[in-house]
This record gives sequence, C-alpha cells and structure tokens, in this order.
Amino acid sequence: MSINSIFQFLVPKDRKFFPLFEQATQNLVLLAEKLHEAVNTPKEKREEYLLEIERLENVIEGIAHQTNLELSRNFITPFDREDIHALISAIDNVADYMYGAANRMRLYQVEKITKSIRKMTEINLEACQLIQTAVADLKDMKNLKGIAECCKRINKLESKSDNVFDKAVADIFENETDALNVIKYKEVLAALETAADKCKGVANVLESISVKHS
Repeated sequence: MSINSIFQFLVPKDRKFFPLFEQATQNLVLLAEKLHEAVNTPKEKREEYLLEIERLENVIEGIAHQTNLELSRNFITPFDREDIHALISAIDNVADYMYGAANRMRLYQVEKITKSIRKMTEINLEACQLIQTAVADLKDMKNLKGIAECCKRINKLESKSDNVFDKAVADIFENETDALNVIKYKEVLAALETAADKCKGVANVLESISVKHS
C-alpha cells in the first residue's frame, strides 16, 4: 500500500477534487447535450447553441486549471496525483474536440447537417453520460464493477463512432460534388470522431484507477 493510500485512512473525506470532477462531468454532459441539440435545430437558431458550447468548454478548461492548482497545493489526494491529472486532462480533451466540431460548423457555415453528424453527436452524448456515471462511482470506490461496465460501453461506442465516421466519409466522397463541402463535412466528422476517441481515453484512465483500487 502506498503512503498516499495510508494517509487516506487518516484524513477527512476529500472535499476538493471530487467536487471538481463532478463539476467537470456535469458541464461535459451539458456541452454534449447542446451539441446534439445544435445539429437537430434549424441553421438560423443554431448560433445560440454554439455560443453556449463555447462557454461550457471555457468552464471545463477553468475546472481543469483549478484541479491542477489544487494538486500543487495539497499533499494528500484521494488517489494518485498522476491519475488525477490524467483524468481531468482527459475530460478536458473531450470537451475540446466537441467544441472543435461545433466551431467548425460555425466557421465553415455548414448549411445541411447530415444523419451521420447527428448520429455521432448522439454517440458522444451517451459516452459523456457514462463518463459522468463512472466518475461519480470513483468517490467511494465501492462500485468498481459499475465503473468497469461504463468503460466497456464507452469502448463500444467509440468503435461504433469509427464505423459511422468511415461510412460517412465514404458516402461524402461518393456523392458530394462540391469540393468545399467535402472538406467541411470531413472536418466536422473528424472532430466528432476524435471526441469519441477522447471519451475512450477517459475510460482508459478510469480503468487504470479502478484496477489500482481493486
């Protein structure tokens, strides 16, 4: 047992890091919801959703910064310091790429939202909800099986996202005649696919933490 683990028995319940994790995942789910809503709303109403996505991404980035500040201030942590840094960074990465997808839609003035884009935002939303559930279970480490199940489902969603991405890109090259639209759609789809991949990155960190405490 590490020194950090021994100290955990001697100190009060953590009141710094888990609230930050919870805030980060709550905002992550909100961001994913707004992105999914944005691609299911008419273009003239999309801007308000995209602005909210930008705000939420900034909030999550601020939470990640605060978490790293707390790491520098606190000797005792609920689990290994490198895992805390890896977890909050992985969550921040998901937010970055979902915002990246939204920003590309905005900058490139994407008119028509394809079924593939809608499907990928749906996949990312489900993955973010699973991240929120798994992170909540880290608090007392009593539901390691539940964390493992969430991670398993996130991995399946990432594979599903890969398949949707591959088929969508193949369809674009086959049916889209406007070269600019090819670039626009591929950029948006690539950002969404990377966001799903970053969700898998969060799952990898969660699995690593849970294995250490099993």
